[in-house]
Amino acid sequence: MGSKYTKRYTEEFKRDAVALVDSSGKTVTAVAREPGIGSESLRSWYRPAKADRGEGQPGELTGAEREELRRLRKENREQQQTIEILKKRPPSP
Repeated sequence: MGSKYTKRYTEEFKRDAVALVDSSGKTVTAVAREPGIGSESLRSWYRPAKADRGEGQPGELTGAEREELRRLRKENREQQQTIEILKKRPPSP
C-alpha cells in the first residue's frame, strides 16, 4: 500500500537533487537513495532538466516548449468554444 500523503519538494530541492546527479557521476537511483527520494520522482525531475539543457531524447520538449504548447492548447480550446457559441446564435435580420 502507498503512503497516505504525497511529499512536496521545493523547486530549489529539486534543482539541487538534479545537480547532484550531474555532478556526482552516480545513477539517479543511487542519488535518490541518499536523501530518501523516490527514484522515479528524481527521474521525473531529471529528464526535463536534461531536455532544457539540450541533452534530452530526440523530439523531447523543453520546459519553454511545454509551456507554449499548454498555452496554445488553452487558446485553441477557448477559440473552439467561441466558434460553438457563434454557431448557435440566430442569424441577424
